[in-house]
Amino acid sequence: MTDGGDDAIRSVLIVGGGTAGWMTAAALAHAAPRGLAITLVESDAIGTVGVGEATIPPIRLFNQTLGIDEAEFLREAKGSFKLGIEFVGWGREGHRYFHPFGTHGKSFDLVAVHQHWLAAGGLDSGIAFDALSMAWGAARLGRFAAPMADPRSVASTFDYAYHFDAGLYARFLRRYAEARGVMRVEGRIAGHALEADRGHVASVTLEDGRVLAADLFVDCSGFRGLLIEEALATGYEDWTHWLPCDRAVAVPCVTGGDGLTPYTRSTARDAGWQWRIPLQHRTGNGYVYCSRHISDDEAAATLMANLDGEALGDPRPLRFTTGRRKLFWNRNVVAIGLSSGFMEPLESTSIHLIQAGIAKLLAYFPSRSFAAAGIAEYNRVAITEYERIRDFIILHYKLTQRSDTPLWRDCAAMPIPDTLAMKIAHFREAGRLVARDMDLFGPASWAAVHIGQFNIPEGRDPLLAYGDPTQSRAFVGKLAGAIGQMAESMPAHADWLKKIGALA
Repeated sequence: MTDGGDDAIRSVLIVGGGTAGWMTAAALAHAAPRGLAITLVESDAIGTVGVGEATIPPIRLFNQTLGIDEAEFLREAKGSFKLGIEFVGWGREGHRYFHPFGTHGKSFDLVAVHQHWLAAGGLDSGIAFDALSMAWGAARLGRFAAPMADPRSVASTFDYAYHFDAGLYARFLRRYAEARGVMRVEGRIAGHALEADRGHVASVTLEDGRVLAADLFVDCSGFRGLLIEEALATGYEDWTHWLPCDRAVAVPCVTGGDGLTPYTRSTARDAGWQWRIPLQHRTGNGYVYCSRHISDDEAAATLMANLDGEALGDPRPLRFTTGRRKLFWNRNVVAIGLSSGFMEPLESTSIHLIQAGIAKLLAYFPSRSFAAAGIAEYNRVAITEYERIRDFIILHYKLTQRSDTPLWRDCAAMPIPDTLAMKIAHFREAGRLVARDMDLFGPASWAAVHIGQFNIPEGRDPLLAYGDPTQSRAFVGKLAGAIGQMAESMPAHADWLKKIGALA
């Protein structure tokens, strides 16, 4: 940033470290190489949640923008590649499907690939819908290579993200930020002071009496919301009537079973779901559950009984209320990370929401006058993005055909937001994928969950009436064959990590 005049923000105080705090610090230090004093206050005595070990593809843009080398980052954060998420037992008990990064093949006409699959017989075609995804073709074999640039190749039709140790990533970004002038202050915040005229936060006071003042404050203090809630009483919108899971228990284990797989797995359990995230040095595991349907001890026992290998610690509990702050930016405080709200990590959006908050902060970066229009637009965009992600996560619960436990019966029967009901109805009628402004997840993602959880359309795209059904069958068969052949030619996931220097 260049000199913005006397009204320019000259100091930013980030309250809290962890992934949210150090991502924010690193991004601000990169965007404002001179003239902006950036301070981060955190306490080693306060732990971080650290559930955000799986990501979605936009994280690559964040790292690239900061000039971070992919191999170095993966090596430092003990990371692996991620091609999508395998869902086990969500639609029906024992059934599996894959939510891929990228598309299902590439259309040869104006009709979407899933429509050709339906025209070819759909579930009765003898070809699984997952088989039309290059991401799953590689993932199921434990293979990985970078996507090809040639758009004619099926190897250009997938995308990827990462699994990594969130604590190590935060440490990596701390080194990055401090090398660019960010000052870290060790200490716990004991209080705050507000301006008399505007009600803005003027400063925070640490337990040892030190006072830290700033023009702009970024609240990365986690669920507590030290500034956004405790100082400014912003308020919270509770979504547990749509997303009833309110607790989690997490534990790492020795990597075992099918090893260093290039995908996340989500397995439905009686009262929620279990995550599996493979890293270089361990596997992350957790059980997200509804406390109305299972006790904490039972949840911990279920998790410990379903690990790939020996546990590397005791189960760590976490309590949360799914929802969001009524405002993400209030006066001169911007909430980023868990201080802004909680979205259960079913679709690995935790770190993305941090990234999205930072991107919007840079896009609407204020002056010391804190113009109301910019703050209002930040909140409008942030709230819309949050609600779009909320709808996509509710979709997984609503479309279940399970009726074996109270949780799944309740979810299948629950009322849902009108914005989601509209999308479900369009797909059920004719397989239409209706996009809304600021949808994070695109058509391929929605198609994967609809079909994977048996919301099979009753009709077809009317354009199919003008085509030859045999062409649809031939296209689907050829696509599945090409994906299978390409996947077989790719190296093993661990071999690719070694090839690029990300794995010793």
